[in-house]
Amino acid sequence: MKKDKLITGLILVAIGAAFLLNNFGLIHFHWANIIHLWPIFLVIAGVNLVLSHNEAIWATATKIGVAVIGIGLILFGNFDDNYKYWPGSNFFYHHNMNSNNNDNDNDDSDDNADNTKAVIVGDGNFSQPYNVNAKNARLDISGGGTLYTLNDTTNLLFKAFSKDKHNKYSFSQYQDDSVYAIDFHMKNKNGLNLNTDKNQVNFFLNPNPEWQIHVETGASKLNFNLTKFKIRSLELRGGAASFDVKLGKPLSMTDVDVETGVSGVDISIPKDAACSIETESGLSDNHFEGFNKSDENSYETAGYQNAKTKIHIHISGGLSDFHVKRY
Repeated sequence: MKKDKLITGLILVAIGAAFLLNNFGLIHFHWANIIHLWPIFLVIAGVNLVLSHNEAIWATATKIGVAVIGIGLILFGNFDDNYKYWPGSNFFYHHNMNSNNNDNDNDDSDDNADNTKAVIVGDGNFSQPYNVNAKNARLDISGGGTLYTLNDTTNLLFKAFSKDKHNKYSFSQYQDDSVYAIDFHMKNKNGLNLNTDKNQVNFFLNPNPEWQIHVETGASKLNFNLTKFKIRSLELRGGAASFDVKLGKPLSMTDVDVETGVSGVDISIPKDAACSIETESGLSDNHFEGFNKSDENSYETAGYQNAKTKIHIHISGGLSDFHVKRY
């Protein structure tokens, strides 16, 4: 292979890898970086022209190094949405448009009292008062690079404490028919963020409502002990995530839906709970302790069909490690 084709190949590989990692939620690629950092392509091209006839090892290493550093900045750079596309110009761009509209939501709160209860950009503490009419509640969580923990209750409807350096999280609360819904999300999803030790969120929920919990995350860790709560449904969506969930006594039907890329998933259920598992897990490694295989991709505990309260688990994933155990 000619040396001049090596740099082109590296760039194509990097772009292809970025698309794949973005699809799996491992990175959140900010497309405006391409325009913001366009001079990098001039630098790469200039270095290749200057050293085009130099066959020395150091020259090849220099060309590769410049290309790798430049593409790395484009793929993983985070500039807080503040972009300059040309000397003297400045453009402020929000990747997450929902964050832009927080002020508008507050302004309209009087006219839409039943729809938008609160929109709060967090300072590390989040809370929503409990309403005795809240019989059904939903918690939506989104954002990667975070350790999410839920272990205990609160007298409020919802409470959370976040630990991060850049005030990344916000939440909104609204009523969807009879469901009191809470949306907790990461405001800025740009850049590569795999250090979950730096970003942590501890959740506390009221034990009275029946909860629907939906989590959509990239490279994160989740540790949920749900034994103190009434769980109607639990949905987990992750790329390269680690999910550790402990369920309590089921309702008439508690649904658990897990969809992952390359993840480790551990689900614990009560020993006396009736449970069925349905899998579409590709090349994943499945470990279902205390279950009988009822079909090609189905497993059940003894007496499941006649049980009055049940847990149904649906699992799908690429190359993951799934464990369902009884305690």
